[in-house]
Amino acid sequence: MLSELETPSDGVDESEKKSYRGPEWENHAKKMDLSELLKEGTKESHDRAENTQFVKDFLKGHIKKDLFKLATTALYFTYSALEEEMDRNKDHPAFTPLYFPTELHRKEALTKDMEYFFGEEWREKVKCSEATQYYVDRIHYVGQHEPELLVAHAYTRYMGDLSGGQVLKKVAQRVLKLPTTGEGTQFYVFENVDNAQQFKQFYRARMNALELDLKTKEKIVEEANRAFEYNMQIFNELDKAGSLLATEPQDGELLVHDGKGDVRKCPYYAGQQGAHEGSACPFKNITALLRQPNLQLVLAAVVALASGLMAWYFM
Repeated sequence: MLSELETPSDGVDESEKKSYRGPEWENHAKKMDLSELLKEGTKESHDRAENTQFVKDFLKGHIKKDLFKLATTALYFTYSALEEEMDRNKDHPAFTPLYFPTELHRKEALTKDMEYFFGEEWREKVKCSEATQYYVDRIHYVGQHEPELLVAHAYTRYMGDLSGGQVLKKVAQRVLKLPTTGEGTQFYVFENVDNAQQFKQFYRARMNALELDLKTKEKIVEEANRAFEYNMQIFNELDKAGSLLATEPQDGELLVHDGKGDVRKCPYYAGQQGAHEGSACPFKNITALLRQPNLQLVLAAVVALASGLMAWYFM
């Protein structure tokens, strides 16, 4: 594992590395601030991360509570590692200006979310997934051997949390019916950041003021692409886990078997023990039929008519 982490090319696509190497890039880079280099040098990775199936489904509200709990678990282990290494390197000249534990650190908030979802003994119930462990190992390696590269991981995580993370919070609360008082979504609440946009501008200004040579800046851009890659691996892992949870109902949802997962969770098959194996589940067909726009209009008209008749009867 350690030998893999020591390999500079680990997790970064060759085409991405070439995009910020060579004389043309160097001349261009010398004229740019670190924040601009990061924005330009990670654009492709950022776009790819936003277009993973997990993120697209999440934004559409297609997420189950159990999957959200797995995502929260991955965040807990990731931020525990990141903030441990940030604390370790808080006096390092290449990182000190970006050390904002009061404003940014997420471990305490995630601890509250984990307790909300898994109970007081949550530490005994959860474990770090394989994809998350790779990410965690890389963060620890960087913190202990190349602390200046922590800039890339902090930038990738916190700037995203202050931006798109706020959208995900609203989606989670609406779809999963989480309390509007914040239980289960404390991760997205930055109580000590009054204005997210202004703070991000301030943070970028601090980044740009770091005394780093061009080679170090290039390594930070490369590391940021690596961080995006680790995040995408976690998203893909969550997407696979989500496919196994496809038949799990939300609160108040009708149990429907869609041909995947455990058929015993389908009310039709549960009552058909010993029946012909080829018989089809009517719940799936009925639900699909009820979702047809034309039929929904008819049902709405029937309901409206029935309501009118009842109102007339009781006048």
